Amino acid sequence: MKELTFRPLAFLNAVLVAGASLMTTSSEVNAKEKNVLELPLGLKAFKVPPDNPLTNAKIELGKQLYFDKRLSSDNTVSCASCHDPDKGWSNDAAFATGVDGQMGGRSAPTIINSAYFPLQFWDGRAKGLEGQALGPIANPIEMNLPIDKAVEKLNAIAGYKKQFRKVFKTDVTADGIAKAIASFERTVLSGNAPYDQFKAGDESALSPSAKRGMDLFFNKAKCSACHKGHSFTDLAFHNLGVGYDKDNPDIGRFQVTKLEGDKGSFKTPPLRDIHTSAPYMHDGSLKSLKEVVNFYNKGGVKNAQLDEEMKPLKLTEQEVEDLVVFMKEGLKSARYPYVEPPELP
Repeated sequence: MKELTFRPLAFLNAVLVAGASLMTTSSEVNAKEKNVLELPLGLKAFKVPPDNPLTNAKIELGKQLYFDKRLSSDNTVSCASCHDPDKGWSNDAAFATGVDGQMGGRSAPTIINSAYFPLQFWDGRAKGLEGQALGPIANPIEMNLPIDKAVEKLNAIAGYKKQFRKVFKTDVTADGIAKAIASFERTVLSGNAPYDQFKAGDESALSPSAKRGMDLFFNKAKCSACHKGHSFTDLAFHNLGVGYDKDNPDIGRFQVTKLEGDKGSFKTPPLRDIHTSAPYMHDGSLKSLKEVVNFYNKGGVKNAQLDEEMKPLKLTEQEVEDLVVFMKEGLKSARYPYVEPPELP
C-alpha cells in the first residue's frame, strides 16, 4: 500500500483551488492562514468551521496527536491504531480494538474523505470532525483516557505545550486537541482516480470491465442511489439488514434520533479507495467487495425498517465481477493518501 506517499503539508499553499476557499468566511481568517488544500481531481471544496481555519502548524500538531499512543490510558492505543494509513485508514478487522484488548461492536470507519461528512460515527452521533475527535479518547473500551487527564498529560510534555501556545495561544486544552486532530483528518483526501480521468475525457482511463461496471453502478445495480456525488456517498443513513438479529439488533441511527424508521440504519460510507479498507459494513461482516455486491444482489436482509431501495438486483456473475472491478480499479486514487507517522515531542 505504500507505493505512493501523500504528505498533506506539501499540498498546503496560498493559492485558492478553482477559486474556492475552504473557509466558511475568509474575513475571519488571518491572511497568513489562508492555506488551502490542493484538492485531487474529482473532489469539490469543503467547508472548514470558521473558528478552526487550516494552518500548517495546526495540521502538523494534529498529525502528532493522531499517532500518539500517550492519548490512551496505558500508552498503547492511538487514533492511528484503529484508523491506520497502512490499512485503508481503518484497521483491517471486523471491530475496533482498544486498551486491554477490548473490542467494540462496530468496525472502524475509514478516515478517507471524512472532511465531507457533517455527521460522524456510523450512527452520526457527532457533529463534524471536531465533535468526533475526543470521543474515542474518553471511551472506556477504546483509549480510556478522561479528557481532563488527557489535557493534563499533554501539558506535561514541553513540546506539546510549546506547539499549543504557538497554534492556539493557550496551553493544551480539550478544544485545541479536537481542533488539531480534526484539521489533520481533513487532509486525508482521495481523488484523481481512473473514473475521474475518464470523466475528464480520457477514454482509456477505464478498462472495458471497469466501464461495464461503471454503467451497472449508475444504472441496473442502482449503487448510485446512495453512493452518489464526488465522494460516492449521500451522507445519509440506511437500513440494509446488515447483521440483522431480531433478538439483539444493533439499532444504529435510532439510538440518536429515536425515530422508528431509523432502526438499524447506518451511515453510507464513501467509496474512494474502498479496496484498501476491508472488511466492510458497520459490523465488518463482509470480507470482500464481491461479498458486498452479492449481498446487495440478493436484496439485503428483510426486516421492518429495510430501505425500499433494497430489492434483488438479478445481476449475473459477470456483472458482479464488473462492478467489483469498477470499485477496485475505477475508484483507486492515483496517489493513495498515505502518511508517515511523525516524530513525537
